[in-house]
Amino acid sequence: MSELRIRFRGPLTSLGAERSHLLERVRPSDDMVRTTCEAIIDVVRRDGDAALISLAREYDKVRLSSLEVPRPAWRKALAAVSPALRVAMERAVANLRAAHGASLPQAVETYTELGVLVGRRPDPLRRVGVYAPGGRAAYPSSVLMGVIPARVAGVDEVIVCSPPGATGLPAAATLAAAELAGADRVFAIGGAGAVAAMAYGTETVPRMDRIVGPGNAFVTQAKLLVSDVVAIDAPAGPSELLVVADDTASAAHVAGEVFAQAEHDPDAAVVVVAVGRECADRVATELERLFPVQERRAIIERALRARGALLVASSIGEAVLFANEFAPEHLLLAVKDPDAVLKDIRNAGTVFLGETSSVAFGDYMTGANHVLPTGGLARSYSGLSTLDFIRWTTYQRIDRAAAARLAADVAAFADAEGLAAHAGAARAWRQSP
Repeated sequence: MSELRIRFRGPLTSLGAERSHLLERVRPSDDMVRTTCEAIIDVVRRDGDAALISLAREYDKVRLSSLEVPRPAWRKALAAVSPALRVAMERAVANLRAAHGASLPQAVETYTELGVLVGRRPDPLRRVGVYAPGGRAAYPSSVLMGVIPARVAGVDEVIVCSPPGATGLPAAATLAAAELAGADRVFAIGGAGAVAAMAYGTETVPRMDRIVGPGNAFVTQAKLLVSDVVAIDAPAGPSELLVVADDTASAAHVAGEVFAQAEHDPDAAVVVVAVGRECADRVATELERLFPVQERRAIIERALRARGALLVASSIGEAVLFANEFAPEHLLLAVKDPDAVLKDIRNAGTVFLGETSSVAFGDYMTGANHVLPTGGLARSYSGLSTLDFIRWTTYQRIDRAAAARLAADVAAFADAEGLAAHAGAARAWRQSP
């Protein structure tokens, strides 16, 4: 391509060494990032609120009079947003509540044998912290994606942490989203300091049971460092998209999806797998035609040069095999019969069925969650949901007759493992009183 360079373009079968470059997207921790985060976590654990105020001066260039944002400031921010944004956020809130409410986990009980009951009950977490990125941009959608499923799951207390701007407050759109979503408290703290505060607690910030939400490399690293004391969501990296397109797809729409994800981050990974050379050529033509009018051309070009690919598959089956191996954050099936293909998809953060199902709709409005696994972790992680905000309590009941029947076999296990007291506890029930 003359103006827009993509790192690799060609048949899937000729990827060669580029295959590992595309598939191995989780990068090792940067030593500077890790060292910085360790130091920040240590100072927040030691000095609490004073450390957070000092970090705000150093990193955010602002002097905070208070870490917590008073509720009237949220309401003022909501009243000040444009009518169009408020309508959009209210619609997103309604859809998120509907989608996440429909997937609430249910208690289950079963008799594994006569007289032996095993049950499992979902219990909401007590406290959850949602991180909302700030700094150069505001992401009210991330507030909604974190707070609403926690609320739907029944979490007792949900807080939001987001970096302060020049006014000492997080972005107005972030505060407005916190008000609409039903957060309990908002704190003007960001980066690794916010993660440390939520993990260990300070004089002002309560200790959380789980921390969720996207962030930069420092936030991600800090979450990993505190994961031995608090639960976190899946480690998140740069945005990803894999499009599988056949000859029924609009090449212009495919190109639009490529640019929409590539504009997120110079490290974004964006791949198109076109079924057939003709489809690939049409997509290439549209990418070239539409690239000059993109507002974030510099970011898009860097992303596509580093981790972009336009691949040619000989069949839908070959494309699906690669998609499952790639395990993308977002998978768009721009094919004639996406439902038929869906049954063979095993590894994707979220799947968009048909070219009209733009990833942008899922990012903001459908009710599905946009906090998703990246870096190939969709092989084992799922997107954020109500399941992330509950823990399971398992309970068991064995009646007297069942205890007598279980005794001999349990004692045999215990004897084999050298646990005499276990065996004795079981044998005590051999004769039901």
